[in-house]
Amino acid sequence: MSSESETIMNAITPNAPDLIGTDITAVLPADFRLQSGQRLEQKDVVARLYGPKDGPVVVAAGGISAGRVLFAKEDSTETAPGWWEGVAGPGEALDLNRFRVLSIEFAPRLPALRVYTISTHDQARLVKLLLDQIGVERIYSFIGASYGAMIGLAFAELYPDAVERLCVISAAHRAHPMATAFRGLQRRLLKFGAENGKPAEGISLARQLAMTTYRSDAEFAERFDGPPPEEAGGNYTVCGYLRARGDAYAATDVNRWISMSDSLDRHRVDPKKIKAKVFLAAVPTDRLVPYDDMKLLHEQLADSVFIDFPSLYGHDAFLKEINLVSEIVRTSLA
Repeated sequence: MSSESETIMNAITPNAPDLIGTDITAVLPADFRLQSGQRLEQKDVVARLYGPKDGPVVVAAGGISAGRVLFAKEDSTETAPGWWEGVAGPGEALDLNRFRVLSIEFAPRLPALRVYTISTHDQARLVKLLLDQIGVERIYSFIGASYGAMIGLAFAELYPDAVERLCVISAAHRAHPMATAFRGLQRRLLKFGAENGKPAEGISLARQLAMTTYRSDAEFAERFDGPPPEEAGGNYTVCGYLRARGDAYAATDVNRWISMSDSLDRHRVDPKKIKAKVFLAAVPTDRLVPYDDMKLLHEQLADSVFIDFPSLYGHDAFLKEINLVSEIVRTSLA
């Protein structure tokens, strides 16, 4: 273990869990290449480490917009909440008083100067570099939702002896062709906007299309069944909602979004290579990760528990259904 890692670890005592979090940086080896053969322009990978030094180690990862800030304590320097507030925190399901939690930051880093062909297995290799940096050979659990859960599955395939259990929320062993169709259109919108000098408009339109896949038909019927506009070309109620959501989205840039979107569609793992006990939480209304695909994954795993996760919110349920998600996480950690 490096002296830097020892300093980081010694700063976190068993009796005083680090609830603000300490950033952990692992330098990329000079010969590190993505499966595509590309080199990342960034020279290191970063994550945030929370909780007590002697706690069971858990890796947490969310959707493609999630960062390393999992939980933002009031006296921290963060100006926005963490990506899983209410699920992770002191006394919550992912208890930062009990567990030593590594919340990861995906590559490529913002701003992305080019498009990268990066796989979920590449992201898993970066997680392994971070764990090596803090001297952890085996983790208790990898908890992931959406893209983060895909990385968890890839990690368990690549390093079957390095993880005891997985909690997989809204992710399967492969990308469904219909999800790829939706994301392929988003990528075309992003490229069209960039090529015509309107990258922000391209991002807005792609985000609007994405929102139609994150949520369920039932939710849209309940919220947006309003009267039509006076003239053709005007905004229907649902269109006004989508435009507002798209125009407000500024969490990424064109190159990074294309890279991450393609990574979702490139995802493939062999369930038979996974030794860990896997908890699968499937949302019947999910338009991106079909319930039947998660059932198929359950059937192919050696040791898994299937959890029905009913929600009006479709793929976004892992962000909206805090109580239900908390119960799923508690079950997976018990």
